[in-house]
Amino acid sequence: MWLQTSCELKFVIEFPTPFVMMLRPRSGAQQWIAKEEFLLSPSIPAYEFTDDYGNLCQRMVAPPGEFSVYTSAQVMTSDETDVEPGGAFIDVQNLPDDVLKYLLPSRYCESDRFGEMATKITADLTLGYDQVAGIESWLHDKVKYMPGSSSVPLSAIEVNQQQSGVCRDLSHLGIALCRSLSIPARMVVGYLHGLEPMELHAWFEAFVAGRWYTFDATQNIKRVGYVATGYGRDAADVAIYNQFGPPVFPTLQTVTVDKV
Repeated sequence: MWLQTSCELKFVIEFPTPFVMMLRPRSGAQQWIAKEEFLLSPSIPAYEFTDDYGNLCQRMVAPPGEFSVYTSAQVMTSDETDVEPGGAFIDVQNLPDDVLKYLLPSRYCESDRFGEMATKITADLTLGYDQVAGIESWLHDKVKYMPGSSSVPLSAIEVNQQQSGVCRDLSHLGIALCRSLSIPARMVVGYLHGLEPMELHAWFEAFVAGRWYTFDATQNIKRVGYVATGYGRDAADVAIYNQFGPPVFPTLQTVTVDKV
């Protein structure tokens, strides 16, 4: 499936403001970036680096006045979302070194607090993929997906208490539940074709049967058309932008995902 993605952010800047952005997808096992565009207005110097999680990040200092960022990409994604019912649990001692960090508690995923709950949710399920699928199903049934209901990330504990949240909040709880069972899990942000309402999206991946698999408790069925722009332990690692100094909020944020 070929997709055309775009995101535009507009700000009004009062003082010179440093930004670190994470808006450029990169090619990988599940997507191929054939063409892309990244525009800053006004045109200012920008420096790109790769963070500890392999994400492309852009550093810049926005000048006072109106400032906008526009990015678009033409992406080839898989026509199917891979599933692996019965996929094996990988013993911790056999996990790749770069996966181990996704077992530990993090700022928004307090996995050390969910062992008993996760064990109950996944009782009688085969260790590995089926446990994660059981967690995904439980989240979909028990935690209400409410787009636009929170402007700041909620931790897994907070989501479990209020039983509702946006996509990143449901992902935090899913990640914490997986990690509490010694299944590596990470957050992904990016685009999803056909998402309603259309906005940037978050889901999670779990490492079972020797690779990462996609899970998304906000959707009724397995979907296709995901385009990832960032991976991390939780929302603190995958913000589409971090701004430093007096708070600045977008005056406009527009996201599109179209089939080519």
